[in-house]
Amino acid sequence: MKKLGRVSFCFLISSFWLGTAAAAAQQFPSRPVRIVVPVSAGGGVDTLARIVAEHFSTALGQRFIVDNRPGAGTSIGAEIVAKAAPDGHTLMVSSSSFVTNAAIQSVRYNPVADFQPITKLTTNPYVILTTPSLPVASVKDLIALARAKPGVITYASSGTGGIFHLGSELLCVLAGVRMTHVPYKGVADGYPAVMSGEVNWIFGSPISALPLMRAGRLKGIAVTSATRSKALPDLPTVAESGVPGYEVDAWFGLFAPARVPGPIIERLYTEAGRAVRAPEVERRMAAEGTGVVANRPQEFAAEVKAELEKWRSLVTKAGLKI
Repeated sequence: MKKLGRVSFCFLISSFWLGTAAAAAQQFPSRPVRIVVPVSAGGGVDTLARIVAEHFSTALGQRFIVDNRPGAGTSIGAEIVAKAAPDGHTLMVSSSSFVTNAAIQSVRYNPVADFQPITKLTTNPYVILTTPSLPVASVKDLIALARAKPGVITYASSGTGGIFHLGSELLCVLAGVRMTHVPYKGVADGYPAVMSGEVNWIFGSPISALPLMRAGRLKGIAVTSATRSKALPDLPTVAESGVPGYEVDAWFGLFAPARVPGPIIERLYTEAGRAVRAPEVERRMAAEGTGVVANRPQEFAAEVKAELEKWRSLVTKAGLKI
């Protein structure tokens, strides 16, 4: 009887919690929702956040306001969201940089423990771009040159600890070569440095790289994804070019603070998928070489955890530090 009583009590508590969570989801959102973007306005993350915010505002009947909080390599904005009330009224749209930052330096948030991933919105490869005069036509050539001249070949990044930096170091580690990192304040500074020959190569996004490649100002030699890009079908992947297992994607995802009730997460997941799968949005993304993902929260959570482990392992192997 005592055992039966405990089971009944647990059942009542569980039913009460589920009922409360369901009620919270039905009432959500009960006030304007803030979507924190941990980078400056105007870039790809910000643009995508505004597409999602506009859809949410229409579909859920409350204002969804994009709040740009740049600084410390996305750490300032991420910390705001990590510490927010777990009621769904503070969200974040971020790139993978908030994971790589936590892998290489001490930050006041944990990308796994402090966040509930809702969905990976989009993904696209980077392009490895070299100075036109560099005597290489492939990643294999670049590796051979770096092996012949240890530490002489240079690569630019948009800042220490970001995905451009760690993705480039991953190439060095897997290929067993040493190249020199030259950090800049952003891609806007890194591109001219490579075009002028001040630095040998850099990661770039397809949408920004294509015009420069067509004008002959930069030379694309590979894409960083596991499969070829539809926007750049003639470029091989890094893995195809002699570095098996190499894969680095640029992804943008939607997050909530940890412990937001499941029904609210489910509702946000459903509407986020509708936002990025709208025909006009998919057409725009495809033209930019970006793929729509909109995967399940559980799938995205597993990917975030795996990414953090991947980059922490790289930081240890390569001896990287801020």
